[in-house]
Amino acid sequence: MTLTKAQIADAIHQELGFPKNGAAELLELLLELIKNKLENGEDVLVSGFGKFCVRLKKERRGRNPATGDDMLLSGRRVITFRCSHLLRKKINDDLPSSSGSR
Repeated sequence: MTLTKAQIADAIHQELGFPKNGAAELLELLLELIKNKLENGEDVLVSGFGKFCVRLKKERRGRNPATGDDMLLSGRRVITFRCSHLLRKKINDDLPSSSGSR
């Protein structure tokens, strides 16, 4: 199931007691702040969650899968995400261990 902005705003409303429209505005402000920092090439670190990083991909050769023609793909910036070790541990704690007998 995908978590939507509306669901996040509703959770802010319920958990913190913000008015619904205030919770939605708070969420929009937070996302806009993150987008602006990434647009400026800055990384965004959310402690305990992870880090959004802007990386530069170099120009490279590619192929059009429909025609098979070779082409040159221009360089571009991409956003990557590295989750924190705390989040990774929390996600993986629920997995059954693979050290059992068969």
